[in-house]
Amino acid sequence: MYRQGDILILPVPEESVPQSVRDLPPAPRDGRGRMVLALGEATGHAHALSAPGSLLRVPDPLAPDHLHLPSGGRLVHEEHAAITLPKGWYRVIRQREYVPGSVRVVAD
Repeated sequence: MYRQGDILILPVPEESVPQSVRDLPPAPRDGRGRMVLALGEATGHAHALSAPGSLLRVPDPLAPDHLHLPSGGRLVHEEHAAITLPKGWYRVIRQREYVPGSVRVVAD
């Protein structure tokens, strides 16, 4: 298990990744070629990887994303220490906060 700020990254056994997730189109990379797991709305900072692989997202912002890194990768953010992730599949969960009457993804 890995945590970088408001992002939690959980290793997932390959056989546990649903086919419906595998069939999702990869999320587009940013202008620098990075997979951006979360972008800071206030700061513009990003939790991002520049590595081979794919970030698979469902439209629901509260649902976890999935990340496939066939060769591993290094997760970087301007305000946190970098994290080296081994090759494999991961579930990416953004921290949530309770707002009276609803739940929303934490914005930094």
